[in-house]
Amino acid sequence: MQQKTDVITNKRINKNKLEQARAIIAKLQIELPKYIARGHGPFLAAIYDPDGHLIAKKANRVVLGKCSHHHAEMEAISAAEKNFNTYDLSKYNLSLYVTSEPCIMCLGGIMWSGIREVYFGVPSKTVEKITGFDEGFKPDWINEFKRRGITVCGNLETSVGEKVLRDYVKQKRTVYKPKRK
Repeated sequence: MQQKTDVITNKRINKNKLEQARAIIAKLQIELPKYIARGHGPFLAAIYDPDGHLIAKKANRVVLGKCSHHHAEMEAISAAEKNFNTYDLSKYNLSLYVTSEPCIMCLGGIMWSGIREVYFGVPSKTVEKITGFDEGFKPDWINEFKRRGITVCGNLETSVGEKVLRDYVKQKRTVYKPKRK
């Protein structure tokens, strides 16, 4: 159910891997409203091993946890690290799938965790336009990840994700960001 948004990537992705990524992102987008109904933020992340086994799946819980760094990506990474009893996930060749492009904080967490591949749905500019979330500045992050050996592929299943974000706003859910002058 991909809309016109062009898929972006920093490395050639084979067709099967791309279809798998689209299916995972679409499934996460479909599951996300259940998490939102329980008070989670509008982002969901999952980590898979190379054989397609789910390692961790976590929703954003900034408001629920009253903690600014409880983003879905950070929560999923933390769960995977706990699962493998390590701070360095690099030897497991893991892939992260997330319903929207990671923010600046999550990019740092992804980079330092050892995650090898990142697949995302709705791009940050669209997230900001629909919701008002501040995704942070991210100068050339996709090429920086490539330089570090991290594959990025994004703008997957965006129409489904955009609907989830619009519904989040319609429900008057919390758009969390610090107050600035």
